[in-house]
Amino acid sequence: MTDLDELSDGEYTAVIDTIEDGFATVFFERDGEEVGSTVIDANELPTDARHADAIFIVEITGNEISTMGYEPEETETRKQDAQDRFDRLSSRPPRDDDS
Repeated sequence: MTDLDELSDGEYTAVIDTIEDGFATVFFERDGEEVGSTVIDANELPTDARHADAIFIVEITGNEISTMGYEPEETETRKQDAQDRFDRLSSRPPRDDDS
């Protein structure tokens, strides 16, 4: 687990991993790479974004989240991309004797 004080000021993509017992585990990404994580009170999240895999754009300033914007379109895009990967991986490859 990373504290926010280990992240430099700036913009990050935040992904909700889980929400349990009123707390959300959040992973932070920058340039497509995971750079840290923390746990926040789920009540700080918009109601419609209190679910696993919700995507946010956050601004970290002075070791705190200064702004947080829910990205429903990006959330849906990532969900669909993951489902597409799962579908491709779970389909049986054709056998040589298949027509």
